Amino acid sequence: MAPGRIMVGDTDGVYLLKLVGDVRVTLCISAEGFIHRMLADPEFKAVTIDLSDARGMDSTSLGILARIAIETRRQHNLRPTVLVTNPDLEKLIRVSGLADEFKFVRSAVVADVAINELPQYNALDEGELRRRVIDAHRTLMSMNAANEATFRDLVLALEAEERGPGGC
Repeated sequence: MAPGRIMVGDTDGVYLLKLVGDVRVTLCISAEGFIHRMLADPEFKAVTIDLSDARGMDSTSLGILARIAIETRRQHNLRPTVLVTNPDLEKLIRVSGLADEFKFVRSAVVADVAINELPQYNALDEGELRRRVIDAHRTLMSMNAANEATFRDLVLALEAEERGPGGC
């Protein structure tokens, strides 16, 4: 599968987050700073998540999408738009309990926004990476009971690892 990239851009408060290739945990961590800046922008009007060139996503990626949706709704009373042309990715988003959190489109003319690739942070320490993965999965777990059951053991195992030997 093609290595993943995340491209971002904005113009006049309209944001674009474009996922390309196979998007995994280290890429999502790179996106967090951008997401915080986007949501804090007093000129924020909308965000589109373009998945038209994405080929795969892991559960941490889904957790990041969930966080974008939840915070966009909470802070701006809006739902992000997701451009998705791959039926498998659309199904993944829907079965993850995110269907009501986004406006889905299958084709669109994406605004003429200059985009830049986010850098990959491959040098994160193991503890920080683990905390980010736990956070993303806790967000997914908050979406519905099925996600809570699916990711509970993973989160508990990662939290136990974080506490170290003895697990307290």
